[in-house]
Amino acid sequence: MFWGLLDGLKKAGLPVSITEYLALIEAVEQGVAGWSVDDFYYLSRATLVKDERNLDRFDRVFGQVFKGLEGAGAVEGVMAEIPAEWLKALSQLMLSEEDKAKVEALGGWEKLMETLKKRLEEQKGRHQGGSKWIGTGGTSPFGAYGYNPEGVRIGQNESRHRRAVKVWDKREFANLDDSVEIGTRNIKLALRRLRRFAREGAATELDIDTTVRSTAHHAGLLDLHMVPERHNAVKVLLLLDAGGSMDDHVKVCAELFSACRTEFKHLETYYFHNCIYEAVWRDNRRRHTEKVPTHQLLNTYAADYKVIFVGDAAMSPYEIAYAGGAVEHWNEESGETWLRRVLEAWPHAVWLNPIAQKQWAYTHSIEMVSQIMERRMFPLTLAGLDQAMAELSH
Repeated sequence: MFWGLLDGLKKAGLPVSITEYLALIEAVEQGVAGWSVDDFYYLSRATLVKDERNLDRFDRVFGQVFKGLEGAGAVEGVMAEIPAEWLKALSQLMLSEEDKAKVEALGGWEKLMETLKKRLEEQKGRHQGGSKWIGTGGTSPFGAYGYNPEGVRIGQNESRHRRAVKVWDKREFANLDDSVEIGTRNIKLALRRLRRFAREGAATELDIDTTVRSTAHHAGLLDLHMVPERHNAVKVLLLLDAGGSMDDHVKVCAELFSACRTEFKHLETYYFHNCIYEAVWRDNRRRHTEKVPTHQLLNTYAADYKVIFVGDAAMSPYEIAYAGGAVEHWNEESGETWLRRVLEAWPHAVWLNPIAQKQWAYTHSIEMVSQIMERRMFPLTLAGLDQAMAELSH
């Protein structure tokens, strides 16, 4: 069965080595997990998963391999004082498959726990053989020796139907999977690949090593030394497409912007529409009255800035290839001309596209922008963002 777990993880694409597998076996032999399947789940997850983006895939594989097994401990987070006489196994409910099909689940872990709490508050006495209260021999989701496709076993000394909700079925790490669109919880993880630390500013942080050496040099007389706080010294110019078809991607762009503000001390943000032309703007609310000439950007920020375009690149091909092709104004020069100027000024540049990569081939303008960017266009997923940060780190 343990080998089945390793095989399943390998097939799911998790980088699990034989060394880690042997470490897990050794821990089991030493009794680290005891006899609890839940404890073994946490032990194997800690031993075999090295990247938190793989936690959700690990949960899915573990659930498939150990489907039907239940932990030896109490249900996590549920503390209830149930009178012992309620829990005596006076009868065991035996239902046909047709009868079982009529019994409905409550609809997930949260609903299950919420309903249990209400039943505990409402119930005043022992119950047997029903479909609602906590008791024995019924079809309620709570109790013992009955049947429900999704429930909490209370007071029963063994599993009969093997349908209790398990910790690995909660899938709390679903949004960490690197195949899904990024979210607030995990976006910073990928951005951290683009880091170069430096100490800048006022000396506000204690330099422990220098303080110890200097104190020893002065025969034990305390001599404090301070250093500036370490910051990510990478400089980023974030250019965001706003309006039109990008309205469908406002949420993920807001999450990206928020994470960038946290991760990068040197961050400058400007907006454009569809393609960059002779002007950009700082504030979408004043986009028609307070614009910044693109030439000013080219002459303001040094070549060591990293440029990140964010946009779906979905537009008319004329907006890229021709003067006058812009939808909001008459552009004297084509969008391609301005894009190439940006790339000449800042060679380290990528384009993040919120549209699923499998759909790019259906939009000609996306292919055009990708060619201009020298194929440095990446999907706005965790994996795509990770690839983009690796590209900028070169």
